[in-house]
Amino acid sequence: MNTISVEELEKIDSSKITIVDVRPADQYSRGSFPGAVNIPLDEFEERMESVDREKMVYVLCHTGDRSRDCVEKLSDAGYEAVNIEGGYRAYLRLSLSRFMENDAKDQKELKTKEIEHSIIKTFRKTVWRPFTKALNEYQLIQEGDKIAVCISGGKDSMLMAKLLQELKRHGKIHFELVFLVMNPGYNADNWKIIQDNAELLGIPLTVFESDIFDTVAEIENNPCYLCARMRRGYLYSHAKELGCNKIALGHHFDDVIETILMGMLYSAKIETMMPKLHSTNFEGMELIRPLYLIREDDIKAWRDYNDLRFIQCACKFTDTCTTCNNENRSKRVEIKELIRDLKKVNPFVEGNIFKSVENVNIDTVVGYKQYGVRHSFLENYDGEPDSASENAADAVE
Repeated sequence: MNTISVEELEKIDSSKITIVDVRPADQYSRGSFPGAVNIPLDEFEERMESVDREKMVYVLCHTGDRSRDCVEKLSDAGYEAVNIEGGYRAYLRLSLSRFMENDAKDQKELKTKEIEHSIIKTFRKTVWRPFTKALNEYQLIQEGDKIAVCISGGKDSMLMAKLLQELKRHGKIHFELVFLVMNPGYNADNWKIIQDNAELLGIPLTVFESDIFDTVAEIENNPCYLCARMRRGYLYSHAKELGCNKIALGHHFDDVIETILMGMLYSAKIETMMPKLHSTNFEGMELIRPLYLIREDDIKAWRDYNDLRFIQCACKFTDTCTTCNNENRSKRVEIKELIRDLKKVNPFVEGNIFKSVENVNIDTVVGYKQYGVRHSFLENYDGEPDSASENAADAVE
């Protein structure tokens, strides 16, 4: 199979070739190789004939693996096709590295200032205010806290780091921050992207390593769940060693409402992702979620406004492009699509899902669990009036 590096591809006159990006449309929209057209992998066979046969075709996916199948299909159909080594990730690493290496120090500092300014000014209503509202409403930060800001390298954790950094600089509460990054086995490209983005954003990293990716790579059932649990345990442990009393994670509003629906539809329970938690395994430690009230679309808008490019999931599974394959979609992706469809009918559906776990009426539930003890409505059935249940029924009717 013919292959080409992104460096070599840049030297070719783009008017004489066709570059096809086979990643999903939402990933393509966040950035691709210049001049590339998008034909998502699940549409490739039916749209393949639309590709110009008179030109050499270069195919791009996230890492260069899934695109091989497309190159073979094109070759079998008589096209001259070439696979782009390393995929979009290789192009992203190259572009970011060039910026960090070639731009003068004062230009980088100017870019950092522009990013910080955008948080306070351009995205004050959609990002900064929901951030401070969550801090106040859920009492997430207290005087004297030492917080380990857990950075994965994605858009959410990077924005969280900048928000907390700005709060520390300009807020009234005195607290300490440690920007903690665990390297669980990132490949060289992803690790370089994380480091370059941190430098661009002015985030000083504290790094430690683990072998979590290797550990979960062979797990067939729920590897993502296991990976998340293991990573959190490592982060708690290392944060405590550094003298921190809290860890901050980058879960946002959309994560919260998706978790509510996932619990109902897949686990037969009603629960939510809490804005803060006491650790059950690390005494004296808490988990906080400063992005709790920030919408994911607003995080994306901040990212795109500042022309930032972050890694998504960087585990062993995305190294083989399994996320490009719709057959391997997670339950969370399915829930995202469900909410998107519901919103077409009811534009308030996201807020209603969020509020549903704030407006729970214990008088109108059949059973619930508190402090590990299961309770039934029958416990107080004969001793309490039924007006609450009747009113609830009337409201539904």
